[in-house]
Amino acid sequence: MTESGSNPVVVMLCTGNAARSVMATVIGRDRTDEVRFVGAGTHSIEGLPMSGRTRRALESLGLADGTHRSHQLTAADAQGADLIVAFAPEHVDYVRRVHPEAAARTATIKRLVVELKPGSEPLAQRVAALNLDDAKVPRDEEVVDPGGGEDYEFVACVREIDALMDQLLPLL
Repeated sequence: MTESGSNPVVVMLCTGNAARSVMATVIGRDRTDEVRFVGAGTHSIEGLPMSGRTRRALESLGLADGTHRSHQLTAADAQGADLIVAFAPEHVDYVRRVHPEAAARTATIKRLVVELKPGSEPLAQRVAALNLDDAKVPRDEEVVDPGGGEDYEFVACVREIDALMDQLLPLL
């Protein structure tokens, strides 16, 4: 977790770190320098470049990232995060199972845009107030994975994530 006065660390977590978390990480990095975004997957193959469909979806928003390489969530990532933003309930379940020390700092993006409150307190303190350790995670908190889909499904996904990030960023 971040030291007092430094930028919070937010891990964006999906399955393969190939679409949803990549989109959110690129959007976040484009919109603010006040948060350090890390993208990761629960079942990622380390080091793969961004897919063409993800790249084209981001380009539809005028965004690009030529440096992305897929990354598996590590213990260091989980320990260093002020917040882990998941894109599906199974990602929250994964963190609870594999990195239980980070369970209290993990929630879906759809939950966070509703429950995380703005304030002058540090992000970690506001996240702790949510009592996320074992909060029920309804299945409708998922941003549907476009993986295996057509370009239009990736564009629809990036638009949904863009709207969610517009709500989340002021809360961070």
